[in-house]
Amino acid sequence: MLTTRFVTGAPNWLDLGTPDIDRAAGFYDALFGWQFQSAGPEAGGYGFFRLDGRTVAGGMQTGAEDGPPAWTVYFQSPDADATVKAVEKAHGSVLMAPMDVMAQGRMALLTDRAGVPYGIWQPGQLKGLDVVSESGSLCWLELYTPDIAAAAGYYNAVLGWETSSVSFDEGFYTCFNPGGQSEDTMFAGLVQLHDDPTDSGAAPYWLPYIAVDDPDGVCERAGQLGGTVRLAPTDVPDVGRMAKLADPFGARFAVLRPEPRQEG
Repeated sequence: MLTTRFVTGAPNWLDLGTPDIDRAAGFYDALFGWQFQSAGPEAGGYGFFRLDGRTVAGGMQTGAEDGPPAWTVYFQSPDADATVKAVEKAHGSVLMAPMDVMAQGRMALLTDRAGVPYGIWQPGQLKGLDVVSESGSLCWLELYTPDIAAAAGYYNAVLGWETSSVSFDEGFYTCFNPGGQSEDTMFAGLVQLHDDPTDSGAAPYWLPYIAVDDPDGVCERAGQLGGTVRLAPTDVPDVGRMAKLADPFGARFAVLRPEPRQEG
């Protein structure tokens, strides 16, 4: 489960790169109630999506040279420079070398062996997102990859992640948790890219899930707002009701109404 008790390797930030931040902000406001607030001129157009005054994500306007519109997930690193060295040793790539973001923290943008972009965030004054795992906020991640074993080995070498398996009727679902933590801290699953018909022919990528109370209503609104429903709302036993979408510019995300947790 995602929490804001950010430990080494855990997801601690999420942001959107989009060619039209104003229109994208309107889309996510109508969908989730997120309000976009600029971080000021010194932040180069970067800003924060807030829900009830709490930061749920970041975002900024990007150009074609920055790649396609997409959500990027960041993972906590105690030392961004050391993590980048581990990435290079593990045959990943560095898209943006470590840089200080004022006094807020230190970041880098990377890709894994399969070319999947992601970021690392070494906290300074900004520790991470204000809220996760509540309605309207990040609650899960999936990595769509051509080689689950290779991806597991890469992220273990770079960020110390451990894996475990959850059994389903059709097989097993491999999950990530931060190194040295219990399986209760699982935050992501791995999906064989070519086994998913919604991503046939797509490049590998990270998919963020946003918790919602009404996935069907979200999908209906998304279509009305120019978004795309990539996978219609579907019930997953013992998990919840989920759907996959893309915003009007093609940035992919998913929504999930989790099943209530069973106590005891």
